[in-house]
Amino acid sequence: MIGLFLGVIFAIGAAPVEPDGVRVMVWNVLHGGNDVEQGAEKALAIIREVQPDVVLMQESYDINGDRPRLGEWLAGELGWHQHQAESKHLCVLTPLKMEATFFHHEWHGIGTRLIDEHGRSMLAWSIWIDWRSFITYELRDKPGITDEELLAAESERSNRKQQGEAIITHLRESGQLDADVPLLVGGDWNCPSHLDWTVDTARVYRNRRAMPLPVSMAMQQAGFTDTFRTAYPNPVQHPGITWSPMNRGAGDDDTGKAQGFERIDRLYLKNPKSPVGGWTLRPISAHVLPVIWEDESIPVPKRAFPSDHGAVVIDLEWEQASETRE
Repeated sequence: MIGLFLGVIFAIGAAPVEPDGVRVMVWNVLHGGNDVEQGAEKALAIIREVQPDVVLMQESYDINGDRPRLGEWLAGELGWHQHQAESKHLCVLTPLKMEATFFHHEWHGIGTRLIDEHGRSMLAWSIWIDWRSFITYELRDKPGITDEELLAAESERSNRKQQGEAIITHLRESGQLDADVPLLVGGDWNCPSHLDWTVDTARVYRNRRAMPLPVSMAMQQAGFTDTFRTAYPNPVQHPGITWSPMNRGAGDDDTGKAQGFERIDRLYLKNPKSPVGGWTLRPISAHVLPVIWEDESIPVPKRAFPSDHGAVVIDLEWEQASETRE
């Protein structure tokens, strides 16, 4: 029944990964799937349908019923590898070989070095940063707020800016920011991107402005590209909303106020300047699950999709430069 229902909900056309590609899934699975009946099993069915090469997971908590953490359980069911270690909730889940594992912070970042069947390596990090003072809700609640005061939500009323910069600093100091293999950093950023807060989107969405949002700006300045926006540059035509397929109506967050829809779950890519073997990655397509949102009258425990975050699925293609490093 789970598989049949999910097939209707997702209708994702989970086309097989390109023979020379990498499919990355970024997903906050909401309290280890515990808010929804058979949440862990539903998450497993979705991952099997998507067929990712890498899952960068957040909220991989203990599953109800004396079972292990979600990522560990999923790895056992799939016969895959997982890295969570000291993290409270971050996990990298993959069928690929793990060459090495890395740790930044129990809440904010863990990583791995992966190698595919052709011997090509990549670095993959799962991250999460501060949820407080969601900037879209701040603008909703105070429509007359100045830009300066609104941006303070990112650095004074939350620590998103500082935590995002700390991730970049860790990658730089560990040598990974300038590694000779592609670097992937994905997760729940709990804030929108400046690529989505534009003049045009401010005309479409009630609670947006054209603003230089600091977390996504910092990633861009560090040399990362936003993979979803690389595949689909126009945020009006392809909004890529991940928050929230579950919490949509007034009152869903106990405030009785209208919700704000944003793309807060993102995958960033930084390719090396001098790649090993000349190999780099290029985003070629992207989509967000669920494609079809469930009727909001369905009680949360009965939902087919077990999270309040949409899952981002990015297909990337390996490319080899004509000149390789000496």
